Amino acid sequence: MFVTETADKIKSMEIRGAGRIAREAADALRQQAQGIRDGDLESFRREMESAAQTLIATRPTAVSLPNAVHIVMSGLERAGTLDEAQKGVIDRAEQFIHSSRNAVENIAQFGARHIRDGDTLLTHCNSEAALGCIIEAHRSGKEIEVFATEVRPRNQGHITIRTLNDAGIKTQYIVDSAVRTFINDVDLIIVGADAVTVNGAVINKIGTSQVAHTAHEARVNVLVAAETYKFAPRTIFGELIQIEERAGNEVLADEIARTLPNVTVRNPAFDVTPAEYIDLIVTEAGVIPPQMAYIIIRDYLGWGIEEFHKTLQINTRNDE
Repeated sequence: MFVTETADKIKSMEIRGAGRIAREAADALRQQAQGIRDGDLESFRREMESAAQTLIATRPTAVSLPNAVHIVMSGLERAGTLDEAQKGVIDRAEQFIHSSRNAVENIAQFGARHIRDGDTLLTHCNSEAALGCIIEAHRSGKEIEVFATEVRPRNQGHITIRTLNDAGIKTQYIVDSAVRTFINDVDLIIVGADAVTVNGAVINKIGTSQVAHTAHEARVNVLVAAETYKFAPRTIFGELIQIEERAGNEVLADEIARTLPNVTVRNPAFDVTPAEYIDLIVTEAGVIPPQMAYIIIRDYLGWGIEEFHKTLQINTRNDE
């Protein structure tokens, strides 16, 4: 029940934002584990693994989701009894939720140091981590101003400007296509991420790559604020991150689309920004150039080449 409700809310974007998605998924697994009263260790494993797959399937691009699930489910690894398994899952979930919230605070501290007094910033989409950096810089007494984009078609920019307004930060709200018009008024771009690949490319809300490309041409630095659990381990072996494509009626109402039989609405939710358009990635572990993404995957997520070889061997045997 807990997992199904959470999965539905994530899929419908009632729960949105990679960090929030990850925390809600961890909490759903915690509640699922707490709610299992009967059965043995093996039945508990099967039920939890089914719950984990249900959550992972909801948003294919949000790497924070499978990483959170991987961390929580690792509580099953050394369990020899049902009690140990339940405790392992519950403890890992609570630790993840706590560390995720602390991660945003630490990122805000690191990121704010890269924002100068008098800077004009531009942010795209609604990133808890990116906004944390901006708000922390404001709290520290720096006079800053922000351009915030609309973020079509789901208008996440509405949430961003409300957050900035409530923090007392002077903000100019613009449509996505106006970024090029105002880029020469901007000193620094700061955005979030839904995923970071092993080569430092960043997957984020659609339009981010255009913002970064425009900034690159204008010689404006681009900072990406991303918790370590948004780094994508499977890209070590060249696996591509699936870009979610959402329903066309988010862009064009069904009643209009029905009158246009020769028109197909394409609605990708994310795009890929190459590493060469990114200057720094701000994580809770510190600030790194995008080329150091593998270090985060290896040292902070615990995914090394050896573990992936074992995973591939297991998957190969299962496919035979």
